[in-house]
Amino acid sequence: MALSTELYLKLTATLTGTADLVTPSAPLTLANFTTLTSGTGDHAADMMWSDTRTLSASATEDLDLAGSLSPHVGTGTLTFARIKLLYFAAASGNTNNVNITRPASNGVPWMLAAGDGFPLVPDGKFVWVAPNAAGIAVTASTGDLITVTNSAGSTSVTYDVVIIGASA
Repeated sequence: MALSTELYLKLTATLTGTADLVTPSAPLTLANFTTLTSGTGDHAADMMWSDTRTLSASATEDLDLAGSLSPHVGTGTLTFARIKLLYFAAASGNTNNVNITRPASNGVPWMLAAGDGFPLVPDGKFVWVAPNAAGIAVTASTGDLITVTNSAGSTSVTYDVVIIGASA
């Protein structure tokens, strides 16, 4: 199997103001392109997992990157050695936030400290990329979890997740 990944991020914004004789404008355009070829080295990945998930009110789940996620192609379970790209998107119809954290116990060290995290508000998106050969190491049983939590007890939440990484 081969994996080819392209991430294109474009941000366009224009700030305008008012003045006596002109309309001041500050346009901004940023574009960034990342390519990962098939493999395990620098700017390469050979594993992918994606899903649309729903958490009931106040529910929490751990995404175990070393042994519990099923591949889309093939059989068995995925065991990531390194992660290169994470993408999370909360559904626009959510009422609650989707909280993404590095758990204090057995968390993948993609955030600086155990227990760190962030709220993903309804219709919010998050992209994180580490394309170098090292990526972020996943260690089975001691550093292989990403925790996703529904922030409140009132309604369920739905989110999309994509994890791209390497087997070695």
